[in-house]
Order: sequence, then C-alpha cells, then structure tokens
Amino acid sequence: MTRRYFGTDGIRGQSNVFPMTPDLAMRVGIAVGTIFRRGNHRHRVVIGKDTRLSGYMLENALVAGFTAAGLDVFLLGPIPTPAVAMLTRSLRADIGVMISASHNPFADNGIKLFGPDGYKLSDELEQEIEELLDKDLYSQLAKPDEIGRAKRVDGDIYRYIEFVKRTLPRDVTLAGLRIAIDCANGAAYKVAPTALWELGADVVTIGNTPNGTNINLDCGSTSPDALRKKVHEVRADIGIALDGDADRVIIVDERGEIIDGDQLMAVIAESWADDEKLRGGGIVATIMSNLGLERFLGNKGLTLARTKVGDRYVVEHMRHHDFNVGGEQSGHIVLSDFGTTGDGLVAALQVLARVKRLGQPVSEVCRRFEPVPQLLRNVRFAGGKPLEDIIVRQAIDSAQAELGGRGRLVIRPSGTEPLIRVMAEGDDRGQIERIVGDLVGVISNVRSAA
Repeated sequence: MTRRYFGTDGIRGQSNVFPMTPDLAMRVGIAVGTIFRRGNHRHRVVIGKDTRLSGYMLENALVAGFTAAGLDVFLLGPIPTPAVAMLTRSLRADIGVMISASHNPFADNGIKLFGPDGYKLSDELEQEIEELLDKDLYSQLAKPDEIGRAKRVDGDIYRYIEFVKRTLPRDVTLAGLRIAIDCANGAAYKVAPTALWELGADVVTIGNTPNGTNINLDCGSTSPDALRKKVHEVRADIGIALDGDADRVIIVDERGEIIDGDQLMAVIAESWADDEKLRGGGIVATIMSNLGLERFLGNKGLTLARTKVGDRYVVEHMRHHDFNVGGEQSGHIVLSDFGTTGDGLVAALQVLARVKRLGQPVSEVCRRFEPVPQLLRNVRFAGGKPLEDIIVRQAIDSAQAELGGRGRLVIRPSGTEPLIRVMAEGDDRGQIERIVGDLVGVISNVRSAA
C-alpha cells in the first residue's frame, strides 16, 4: 500500500509545508495516542527534539494532540535521538517522539516515533497510524476530565549522560586523549562534551552554539571540514563529528583524514570478536556498505548481512537473527548491547576504547581495510517514477552485466528526498566512474523528457 506520510525514517519534510505542518503534527499526536492508549493506567509520552527553529512549533502541536488524546507528556527539550529511545524505556512511557530531520538542513524537520520498548515502529503500526490520520479523529478525543498534562523534564538529559558513560569498559579511561568534537549545532551540544569530559578527556568543542538555523550548517558528520581543521589546529588525537540528532558519527583521525561508518563497524566488530562479545557471526549493514568491508570481515571468518537502506531495517535484521553490531556507511552504528537505535556517541566510545587498549594512533586503529572504489551520485526529480522507465531499466541491466561479479550496482530512490541515488563499486575506478556517469545521464534525460 502506498504510504502518504511515512518514509524510511518517520515523517519528514520542509517545515510548514505538508506534511510537516502543525496541523498534521497535532493529528499525529491524536492518532498515535489513540493507538497506544491501552489499559487503564495513566499513559505517558516523552518528546525530544533537536535545535531547529521549527521544533518549538511542532512540539507544541504534538503536545496538543497527545494531551487531547488523554496522554501525559514529558518534554525533554534538545536531546539526541538515542536518548529519547532510552528514556522511553527508562520512564516506562507508552510512546517516544523525536522531532528532528537528522542530517538535513534546518528548514526541514521530522517526527520519529518509538514504541514502549524503545524501538522504531514497525511498518504495520505506521500503516495503522496513516489510516487514522485520514479519518475524522474527533471521536478519539479524551473526555474533559481525562485530558493529559504536560511538563518539562530537562534534567533527564543527565540520565542519558550517565548511561553513555557506563558503555565505556570499566578498565578504560579517556585520560590523556585530546578529543575535538563537532556537535553539528544540534541535539548533542550539551550531552556529548559533558560525557567525554567526565570520562577524563581533554575536550575541544565546536558546533555547540545552536541558534535555530545553523544545525548541520557547514558542520557535523555531513560537513566534517570544520572538524578536520580543528583537529589540526589543536593537535587533537581524534575528532568526533555527530549529526543534528546525534544518531550517527564520523571520525577524523589525528592526520585529519575522515573515517566513515564502514571502517568504524570493522573496528568494533574486530574488537568485540576478540573479546568474544560479537554475536551473530558478523555484522549487519545495508546495500550501500563498501565491498571492502565485506572482504575484510570474510578474511576474519565473519559475515556481512545486507539489508535495504535505513537503520530501522538493520535493526530488524539484528533482532530477528541475534546480531549485536550493525549500521550504515553514513555513520549510523547500532550496538544492541546498549541501545535500540543508532547512537553516535556510544559508537565513538567503543572506538575510543579500542584506541586506548591498543595504544596506537587513530589512523592505525581505524584503517581496517582498503575501500573498493565506490561512487555515489544523486539525480533530483520532480515527479513520476524514473526507475520504471524502460530505457532506464535497460541501461541498469546493461551496467550490471558489465560489472558481472567484480562489483556492485545499487540504484534506488531516496526515502527522505526526491532523489534517485546511483551507486556503483568495483576494483576498476575508471569503469565505475563511466558506468555511474552514463546511468545519471540516462535518468536525467528521462526526467527531463517527462
């Protein structure tokens, strides 16, 4: 069934433009509150947000919807997405909500939903919510004496800080490390520097002055140049770049070189395998992860299970097949021993633990394999379904045949933006560049003709 509101990571769009309007946010509160209003206890929902200007608007609209449905609301303020997932369970809430568009520019926003177990909602529950959103919700409103209450509980960020600190092995301290961290002017601007400092590190922070419009702006995991400069400037041992809601992380080594999520997963998988903590015989990643990671793991006797793009699908596979390490090349790292969703800060701490134990520079610890040449380009489209065009299909089949078993080709629509993502990888860089260029040209021509 076609989904009108939900994408691969909740509901997302440009603020004050359908579907990211206060009207729909209020309806989401009523619909979700109705579905999770089970039993005769006082129901509660926790709501966190990042630092976008539109967060105030959507937060108030959600509060109106949830309280109208009879749920009590705990407002957490700016806080990372993984903290919302953790606090949903810790506070025994019936539902958790994160208002964020993750790594997108400030003008976008989104609504992510977590069940009482701290996991993102299933496709079936999201479909149930969608069906309610298009119906008359007045019959679902609470009676006057059952309307919910709302209160701010900003101090609960310290629960998350203590939780994060406990994920670092007890025999490890960060003393002696100079860490530069870029908080992307986002949700972790308070918690991340505090946690690292309390663990003993010398912390240099950038991207910690949010003003409502500078989230992810030339900073954070999607724009690590500022962090690279800071690492050189202060001679840091490592740089940590989070995104706007802190569920992903990218590392910068002491030389200013970027280390992506594939390398980080390799570091953690190898470390946990050495400690006999790795479950599932390997890790879970998406179709976008580099072939070099798969080869590295294979040489270690470990497997790489691939899912479609989206950390929720990684988590589903991990849960169903008992893996405890998974993630995405973009830096979403899911460690189910500690949490139910991607957590950039917790993942960074596992890498730091490996660095401290080996006593080697980050550039040595975190370069576990040589990536296979991989090229990703995006093609923007205004409407229609370019990938169903016969000319596009023929071009894709031809490219796949040319690669044979020596590489991979992934063509897919973005789940959050009107883009077609064209990715190819293989040992011959020239061949990869030509294949991607040809496919982008074919898709662009079809788009223009349409």
